[in-house]
Amino acid sequence: MKYIFLQILLVLSMSSNDNKMEKVLQWEDFMKVDMRVGTILSATLFEEARNPAYKIVVDFGELGQRKTSAQITELYQPELLIGKQVIAVVNFPPKQIANMISECLIMGAIGEDKEVTMLTCDLPVKNGLRIG
Repeated sequence: MKYIFLQILLVLSMSSNDNKMEKVLQWEDFMKVDMRVGTILSATLFEEARNPAYKIVVDFGELGQRKTSAQITELYQPELLIGKQVIAVVNFPPKQIANMISECLIMGAIGEDKEVTMLTCDLPVKNGLRIG
């Protein structure tokens, strides 16, 4: 769990353009971000999206299933995403992306060439567990 927490703090505190630390995050601010573990149920090419992306449905256990769009096409094939556990923010307001409403944000590390590596669990855990 410490490893996931450190990965998330790194993603939240580093700029994707240069590796300099941004503003210090207060604990109260961090606790407002509701990050949960979920399992990808489906992933299909999101043809209507402006940038290459997949439409993804994630199961968050008692929180239910949520749809999202993820720009992860450079490193992942949709059929290999099924069953993968990911970390996602679940308390953003719904957001219109092309012709769908995104209900969560899958977390990832953004590489130098803008490729996204998803944050995942190294061992299986119950869907819906909170990250902290």
